[in-house]
Amino acid sequence: MSVGIKDVARVANVSAATVSRVLAGRNVDLAMRERVLAAVRSTGYRPNLAARRLRSRHTNTIGLIVADIRNPFFTAVSRAIENLAYSRGQRVILCNTDEDPAREAMYLQLMQEERVAGVILAPTRDGLANLTRTKPDYPMVLIDRAAPGIAHDCVVLDNGTMSEMLVEHLHDRGFRRIAGLFGATSRTGMERRTGFEAAVQRLGLVAEAIAVPHGDGEVAEIMADLLARADRPQALVASNGVTLLAVLRTLREHGLSVPDDIALVGFDNEGWMDIVGGLSVIEQPVEEIGRTAMAMLIDRFDHPDAATRKVVLAGRLISRGSSLSPISAPSPSVTA
Repeated sequence: MSVGIKDVARVANVSAATVSRVLAGRNVDLAMRERVLAAVRSTGYRPNLAARRLRSRHTNTIGLIVADIRNPFFTAVSRAIENLAYSRGQRVILCNTDEDPAREAMYLQLMQEERVAGVILAPTRDGLANLTRTKPDYPMVLIDRAAPGIAHDCVVLDNGTMSEMLVEHLHDRGFRRIAGLFGATSRTGMERRTGFEAAVQRLGLVAEAIAVPHGDGEVAEIMADLLARADRPQALVASNGVTLLAVLRTLREHGLSVPDDIALVGFDNEGWMDIVGGLSVIEQPVEEIGRTAMAMLIDRFDHPDAATRKVVLAGRLISRGSSLSPISAPSPSVTA
C-alpha cells in the first residue's frame, strides 16, 4: 500500500501543507522540519517526481555546475553545498564542465529541462560573458567567478589580494625571481594573475606570469621550459590546487627539491600538503563559500525581485616549509 503526504502529515502531527513546504525546501521552523523529515523516513514515503513536475513549474532539486571537479576547492565546496541541501530535504545534480563553455551551456540547458529550483554555478570565462546577455528562468548564484554587469548573486574569494599576499610572503622570505602559473580559461586565474603582477611591480621583483591552458600535460611543458633557463625562478606560484600538484610532480621528475632548489606556494589547503614536507598556501574558506551560496539561493527563492548581492571573502596564508629560504624564520606560521 503506497504512502502519501497525508500519511506523513498524520505521523508528524502537522498539516499536509506543512509537509509539502518542507519537501519543497521552503522556510519552515527547524524543529517542525526535523519532525516532518523523521516522519518521511519512518513511513518510507517517496514523492512522485513525475507528478510533481506536472503540478509545479520547478522541482525540489538544486543544480550545481563546477568548472573542474579534480580541483580540491570545487570538491570541498560541492560537499558543503550538498550537506546543506540534504539537511533541507533537497537533491543536488552535480555537473563538471572542465572549463569548456560548450559543456557549460549544455548543462545549463539540462537544468532548464529538469526544472531545477535553482543553480549554483562556477562559470567559465566565456560563460560569464554569456550570462550578461541571457537570463534563465531559475535563480542562479555564482561561486568563485563573477564579473561586472552580471545580474546574479555571487560569492567569491578576494583573489587579487590573496595573490598579492603570496608574492609578499615570498619577497619577505628573500626570493626575488618568481614565476606564476595561472589558469588561462578562468576569471579566477585572471584575477590572481592581476594581483600577482601588481605585487611584483610594487616590490620591484623579476617575475613572469604564465597563462596555463586547461588540460593534462600543459604544466609539465611549461615547467620544462622554465627549469631549462640559466636564470630559472627561485620560487613558483601556482594559482590552484591542480596546478600546484602538477608543478610539484614535475619538480620531482626533474630531481629538484622543494625548497632547497626552488620554493613553491599556491592556493587551496589539502591534507596531502603537510605530508610532502609542507606547502605554503592560501587556504580558501570553502565551507563558508558553500554555505553562503546556498543561503543566497534560498533567499532568492523567497525574494525573487530583491537586489543582487556580491559577497567577497578573504582566505588566509598558511606558511610552511616550501617557502623557506636562508633568511627565513625556521618555524611555520598561520596568517589570518
